[in-house]
Amino acid sequence: MKHHSSHGRCSVCARQVPAADLEPLDLVRPGIVELIRADHPDVGPGDTICHEDLNRYRAAYVTKMLEEERGELSEIEEEVIRKLSDQEIVSENVNTEFDERATLGQRLADRVAAIGGSWGFVIGFFLVLIVWMALNSAILLGRAFDPYPFILLNLVLSCLAAIQAPIIMMSQNRQEAKDRLRAEHDFRVNLKAELEIRLLGERVDRLLNHQWQRLLELQEIQIELMEQLDAKRK
Repeated sequence: MKHHSSHGRCSVCARQVPAADLEPLDLVRPGIVELIRADHPDVGPGDTICHEDLNRYRAAYVTKMLEEERGELSEIEEEVIRKLSDQEIVSENVNTEFDERATLGQRLADRVAAIGGSWGFVIGFFLVLIVWMALNSAILLGRAFDPYPFILLNLVLSCLAAIQAPIIMMSQNRQEAKDRLRAEHDFRVNLKAELEIRLLGERVDRLLNHQWQRLLELQEIQIELMEQLDAKRK
């Protein structure tokens, strides 16, 4: 009778073990109890489990937690990749887009402005002026087609300035429109980047909170094992 009272039956392995090695299922963590009931549906409240089987199910529960953690990480990575891939790419080449919509007159204005604002044009035009004045002053002498004070040259220069000024202004207006388009494009890119960073930050915060809960639960299991070992030692 004394031997019978100091022992008890494990509801999992059905062995008779010392009462000190038995643990009531009511005091076992709910997640571990679910694993036990998955293998032994007949186990219910008031039953007991030996420490050997309890440690085995604890190890299985920890392994399941780690596997779920890895699975959740993979799901979050796939979700982020899917969200990023489903969204339309905002980044574009503004110069290419703007040049494709340019008309022939606009492209010609840009070309004239580019040539007129170069050192090659300045030096070339300066050489033309020198040759013009040299021909009409010293070389052709009495047969000069534009003698001093070079009235024809002044007329040509005035006409050139009158034509070149509005062409350059047209090119500058196009450049301003391109700058506005580039600024709008930069705003869209920055806005999308800000939203993506905020979305990723929320996912990381959610993942960290979830991991902290898992770590606390693992720590509690470790404390339970240490208390069990300490009780055996005493």
